[in-house]
Amino acid sequence: MKQFWIFDFGFSIGGSRNKIAFGLALAALLFALCSSAQAQQPKKVYRIGYLLPGNPTSESADSDAVRLALRELGYIEGQNIAFEYRYADGRRDRFPKLAADLVRLKVDIIVVSGGNTPVRAVRNATKTIPVVMASGSDPVQAGLVESLARPGGNVTGLTNLRRELGGKRLELLKEAVPKLIRVAALYDSAPPGAVLEATQVLPAAARALGLTVQAWEIKGQNDFVKVFAEINKQHSDGLYMAPAGLVTTNVKRIAAFATNSRLPSMGNRQFVEGGGLMYYGADVADSFRRVAVYVDKILKGAKPGDLPVEQPTKFELVINFKTAKQIGVTIPQKVLARADKVIR
Repeated sequence: MKQFWIFDFGFSIGGSRNKIAFGLALAALLFALCSSAQAQQPKKVYRIGYLLPGNPTSESADSDAVRLALRELGYIEGQNIAFEYRYADGRRDRFPKLAADLVRLKVDIIVVSGGNTPVRAVRNATKTIPVVMASGSDPVQAGLVESLARPGGNVTGLTNLRRELGGKRLELLKEAVPKLIRVAALYDSAPPGAVLEATQVLPAAARALGLTVQAWEIKGQNDFVKVFAEINKQHSDGLYMAPAGLVTTNVKRIAAFATNSRLPSMGNRQFVEGGGLMYYGADVADSFRRVAVYVDKILKGAKPGDLPVEQPTKFELVINFKTAKQIGVTIPQKVLARADKVIR
């Protein structure tokens, strides 16, 4: 049996004024009922998985930057977005398990930092959940995407131009320390990009700068003590860290060694903020804003395979002036003037 709602507003609806009043009252009531129904419907809360190579302390600045950038786009944690963080604690062997864990949680997107190794672990775990790289290293060569313009599949994001920037970083270190001759280059032996940078890109750039580069391979946590001792034994007068894998997750340890050994050094942004001398590379704040833009576009319906992989467009030079004083290095004024940030 059909049911009808009968509204008695206490007046005759014969006159035009009463008809208008009745219509307005009815519209107001229906609007209130619709608004109440909509208010009772829970808002969609998107779940973003985040796979990071380090630990909560070493990765806090990066993850906070993405969260703040998403907030600017209207995503408020606890209201319409939630994060699931997974940390490898510097252990590459943990990536597959952590990736599988995020897939099991059925997150909406997985953001991956730390180069190609964790990206590959996530892609092996899922072909459907969108994956946003925060810092992929030549993802085409690594087979993670079909091309930068048309990635295909479920992976997109940012690439870091590691090979292209290696020579420029070495050049800037030489400009900051003109007496520099022998540079020790630390690299993790697993990421192909780091191996290429330390063993081919840097030596080639060094010859043009009148420098010599000796690459030091890191295979595990126990290698650092031995390698540090050898670097001092070889009387290196500069240190370069190829930012990937174990080298990235041990930036504070490496920075402390460089300072104690009075070695001018070049590394990533975390490295210089932790006591290293210099960083040159992609503008970190800009990169994280772009990661947030990828997440926003995908949540609004874009397919990751249709979103071009982007290369850095903004770069920054950061110098730790406090460290320079500690190790007895006088940075030329012309180099300081070019710095985007000087830590004092």
